[in-house]
Amino acid sequence: MKKTLISVFALTLLTAPLSFVQAEEDAHQEAGHDHAASGDDHQEVTGEEGEYKEDHGEEGEHEEEGEHEEEGEHEEEGEHEEEGDHEEEGDHEEEGDHEEEGGHGHEDENGGHEEAATASINAKQKELAGIEVATLESKHVDYEIYAPGELLTNGYTSYHVSPRVASVVLRRHVELGEHVTKGQPLVTLFSETVAQAQADYRKAFPEWKRISGLGRSVVGDQRFNTAKANIEAARATLLAYGLNDDDIGALKASGVDSLGEYMLRARVDGAVLTDEFEQGQRVEAGQPLVTLADESELWVEAHLPASSDIVLEKGAEAEVRAAGRVGVATVSQEAHTIDPVTRTRIVRLELDNPEDRFHPGMFADVYFRFKTSEPVLAVPETALMRGADGDWTVYVEEAEGEYEPVEVELGRSIGGLREVSGLAAGQRVVLRGAFFVASEIAKGGFDPHNH
Repeated sequence: MKKTLISVFALTLLTAPLSFVQAEEDAHQEAGHDHAASGDDHQEVTGEEGEYKEDHGEEGEHEEEGEHEEEGEHEEEGEHEEEGDHEEEGDHEEEGDHEEEGGHGHEDENGGHEEAATASINAKQKELAGIEVATLESKHVDYEIYAPGELLTNGYTSYHVSPRVASVVLRRHVELGEHVTKGQPLVTLFSETVAQAQADYRKAFPEWKRISGLGRSVVGDQRFNTAKANIEAARATLLAYGLNDDDIGALKASGVDSLGEYMLRARVDGAVLTDEFEQGQRVEAGQPLVTLADESELWVEAHLPASSDIVLEKGAEAEVRAAGRVGVATVSQEAHTIDPVTRTRIVRLELDNPEDRFHPGMFADVYFRFKTSEPVLAVPETALMRGADGDWTVYVEEAEGEYEPVEVELGRSIGGLREVSGLAAGQRVVLRGAFFVASEIAKGGFDPHNH
């Protein structure tokens, strides 16, 4: 029976897959125990065991080959890691080289900026660029401030002619642009309200004439006062409707029968600026029909920025230019509020116009003239440039054709000039062409490697 077991065990070894190696080892141990119990079968078992060892020898070779392959893989990975370490060290060395080179580059760059702090410009470049250089002086400065303006009629010498009650236009007596005199008829109107007032006057006048002729002592105080109040009220009503003394005097004549007709007359001397109505048109009370204006003196309304802090005294003069004509106006009024539409500060001036060269509605350029109370250092706005750090800069000529930027602080605006500090009187500064000088300095500091 032991021989049968040994034969089965050997057959199992030949056919079992590698996954059952542990089971084979257990069977081998069991066979060993059987072999120790039976000495007679020792040789047979030994033969079988030799066969088993031969099979395990093949497996050992496979395991040894696997171990060698694994060791080879570990060695290969070690080589890769070593190469990686070498590459990393090379990268660090290369970065160090770059940093060292970069350090040199920055030193060159800093040195370059120092060298590019000035610009050298030859005479030909200076002429082509239109560079203008002048010596800075501390002095009193005459300057002007500009403001847009408009010519208007003088509100104290102009007049809007309009009916006091609803009326119908019957006839017009003047033309647009015509110069009229005070009392001259402008338009004839008809109104039923005026007709009633005229009728009341015509009734009151004869009564008053009779009562006043008899006297207070004859008719009594009450009757006398009533007649007087009636005639005065009728006359006042007609005057309020726009009739004058001549019109009222005509009502006293018994032959007048055209009640309701009345004329509007010129209240001032002047020119007809507007006549926006037609004959037969019904117009309401207060509707302007004719605008009259005395153009011998006009208003000029100048619009200054709301932030402007200039002080304008009454009587201060300003130059007015309109349609190629130049005149002198004086400050008369100034608004204490900001215009809600234009958001500007309004200054009103009076402009003498004896030759009728200026007319209402013209746009004008107004120039207020000033002079500084003490000497100042000032440069034109064209001399100012922004530096690399954003500060205001002026370019000073250190030598012929050599320009150096100098930072300055800005003061008040003086017309087209700007008060500056940071410069000294006697220095030569670039007044025009500063942009070209700034460009030359920028080109001198340009680094093509962008370090």
